[in-house]
Amino acid sequence: MELLSHLAIGVDAAFTGTNLLYCFAGVTLGTLIGVLPGLGPVATIAMLLPVTYGLPPTAALIMLSGIYYGAQYGGSTAAILVNMPGESSSVVTCLDGHAMAKQGRAGAALGIAAIGSFFAGTVATLVVAVAATPLAVFALKFGPAEYFALMVLGLVAAVVLAQGDILKAVAMTLAGLLLGLVGVDVNSGEERFTFGLPQLADGISFVVISMGVFGIGEIIANLERDERRDVAAVRVGRILPSRDDYRRSWKPVLRGSALGSLLGVLPGGGAMLGSFASYMVEKRLAKDPSRFGKGAIEGVAGPESANNAGAQTSFIPLLVMGLPANAVMALMIGAMMIHGIVPGPQVMSERPELFWGVIVSMWVGNAMLLLLNLPLIGVWVKLLAVPYRVLYPAILLFCCIGVYSVNNQMFDVLLTVAFGLLGYLFIKLRCEPAPLLLGFVLGPMLEENLRRAMLLSRGDPTVFLTRPLSLALLLLALALIVVMALPRLRATREVAFAEG
Repeated sequence: MELLSHLAIGVDAAFTGTNLLYCFAGVTLGTLIGVLPGLGPVATIAMLLPVTYGLPPTAALIMLSGIYYGAQYGGSTAAILVNMPGESSSVVTCLDGHAMAKQGRAGAALGIAAIGSFFAGTVATLVVAVAATPLAVFALKFGPAEYFALMVLGLVAAVVLAQGDILKAVAMTLAGLLLGLVGVDVNSGEERFTFGLPQLADGISFVVISMGVFGIGEIIANLERDERRDVAAVRVGRILPSRDDYRRSWKPVLRGSALGSLLGVLPGGGAMLGSFASYMVEKRLAKDPSRFGKGAIEGVAGPESANNAGAQTSFIPLLVMGLPANAVMALMIGAMMIHGIVPGPQVMSERPELFWGVIVSMWVGNAMLLLLNLPLIGVWVKLLAVPYRVLYPAILLFCCIGVYSVNNQMFDVLLTVAFGLLGYLFIKLRCEPAPLLLGFVLGPMLEENLRRAMLLSRGDPTVFLTRPLSLALLLLALALIVVMALPRLRATREVAFAEG
């Protein structure tokens, strides 16, 4: 009954005209940037953060959430039609989805991807709603020592699950932690890493670093890439899957929804891990594994369900603990801070309309996405033919205007450009930038909880080992490091991410 009363609060919040409009805008924009390979939800949300200043907090979070899970839907369209995943989690969809398109069955692949995504998103949102209250009550028992240990675990997991070389992921995380220390120290009043620049006294703006690294950096990198896409050669065909397609797909959809819901909570890239894991499970369970890679519809249904379920359940650490599970969730924390909302379990009690409004809006958004994706496939096909050189000048201009509007300082624009060049360098060096953003967000929180724990224990560092929950979290982080150090598992990890 308590859950129903909470959902009633969410329905009241989500079904206002304003919030429905911004939900629709979010999922439509998310689908669009998912269809157009190269930009992605992280860069788009980073660019839209300044826009949220003028929006009500609930509307802002509903729109940004819609962009994220909408991009998971849209990513499958480019993957199936032109073998170019709009999202990293859609990489696996290319294998069988594009093979089906070559066979003239692109419509069936797109249809089952949309239907599986809708079902998985609905199930995962129910998981978020059911798990939120007990987890928030549990989170209220956390003290500074437990929060410190949890953040250490989150950073370690983000490093382990990051794409690419693990040493580069460690370096990016440490760089993010150091960038988070820039500014005046709250306790001593001393300036740290400001190089005498008064503009850095309040630290580096979250909008500046996210828009530079993920927005401008991606734009520069994408200008180098070959944008030829043979869309005309693809015949979409019948959109609704056949009875045999449904028979083959319903079990993969169920398994993918369960796997994605579970793995989405993990820091790093739960949606992508879910899609990879689902594909491997379906291939192993298949009576004829040789069909995979040649147009097996199970290879589309399972991964697409998994990545959408993972996108929804990645909101659990954000809404319940105030901790980001991935780069998009770090941006969501930035949006909450812009509106003066401190992320954490207290949001449920202090701002129930925001908390439950965002959850209920996920159901609404998933229904909107189903209506958008099936009838408008022809529109998305035409959008795939739009050349990037037409889009990028407008995106770049929008970035600069957005950054300047935050503090009305030209210094912020110049700093954004500098971080854009740094982001481009990261891409060229194959350094995954997501751990940097997670480190940047978690760094100040990590330092604050470390200091609080040491202050309450009167300088006794054993406080982290004498509290059972803190000790358990630190041991789990240590276990992750040890497991990752094993040569066989390290090799398996490299193989798993090689396709991405």
